[in-house]
Amino acid sequence: MWSTNRFTFAAALAGLALCGFTTPVVADDAGEREYFVACAGCHGERAMGDGPLAGLLNISTPGLLQLAQGNDGTFPFEAVLMTIDGRDGIRAHGEPMPIWGERFQASATSQRGETADMVARGRILSLVYYLASIQE
Repeated sequence: MWSTNRFTFAAALAGLALCGFTTPVVADDAGEREYFVACAGCHGERAMGDGPLAGLLNISTPGLLQLAQGNDGTFPFEAVLMTIDGRDGIRAHGEPMPIWGERFQASATSQRGETADMVARGRILSLVYYLASIQE
């Protein structure tokens, strides 16, 4: 979904801008809160892959602090975005990881008229910006 239709992604960002988000959400409380709610159970509070649920999975839970280091020093923004969203059909991140795009969309509420997809993408963007901010 993200990779096949960049126009839709750009339109969602434009829609968020029209709704009062004039600058990208960078390492704010929203992204950190999303991390602790959606990711810390498996990846750990310090993003080291050692969350309380990690031992219950049938795959090794990766740490998330060195994603940039593993990508020649550049945070792999789009790959992380697509991995977290998961709606594009690529399950490269492992079967146990939830498809957060679907979960966020299903639980989306808005009081300002954003679509469920806009809310889901905003939550994912906040999370990705947070992950970018904690790279070592």
